Amino acid sequence: MSGFRSGWDGSRHTLWAVQQLAGHPLFVTMEFSMRSRLAARSARLTLTAVAAAALTATAAGTALAAGGQSKAPVEQLCGTNDLTFKLTEKTQAGGYLLVTAKARPGITCYLEGTIPSASFGSSPDSEVTPAEQAVTDSVKLSGATAAYAGINPKTTNGDYGTEYERLFLAVAGDETGAVTLKLPSATLVDKPVSTNWHADPADAVPFMN
Repeated sequence: MSGFRSGWDGSRHTLWAVQQLAGHPLFVTMEFSMRSRLAARSARLTLTAVAAAALTATAAGTALAAGGQSKAPVEQLCGTNDLTFKLTEKTQAGGYLLVTAKARPGITCYLEGTIPSASFGSSPDSEVTPAEQAVTDSVKLSGATAAYAGINPKTTNGDYGTEYERLFLAVAGDETGAVTLKLPSATLVDKPVSTNWHADPADAVPFMN
């Protein structure tokens, strides 16, 4: 937040420029005589330039790590290409696939608490639908921190279904960057569902009511 404030101090007029940056106020103060309109205008221009220069310098300093060599991670919403994915077979809840997502090196991003965009093939019947009724908390990914989603490939009874060997996976809204993951084993699929992304793998078990 930035702005200007002014006030009287005896016979002189004082102009303050306040630049708020990263929670720390930067004050630049200049006094000028009200008798000179030209001097006042010049003072305003000089003050604006000083504040802008200070903002640029501080922002540049914030972007550099110690030593001034590496940039700080940029926080953003996760895209598919920002992440790496791993599939693991689990036996709980009748069997499901646990998807583990991590940010690539140097990336810090937020993965929204929705289901991944996933399908086992080109058929609409192989597309994954939500196992949860509402959006959950976003997960901040950086370094070793992971997010988890559980996919139940078959929610119907009996032996009916189609067998697949691959899963097509993307962050919801970024399907153009979808990746292809080989399943741990050939999997029978019928009306698959998925949990949202969660910070705790225990929350990513797709229990069926």
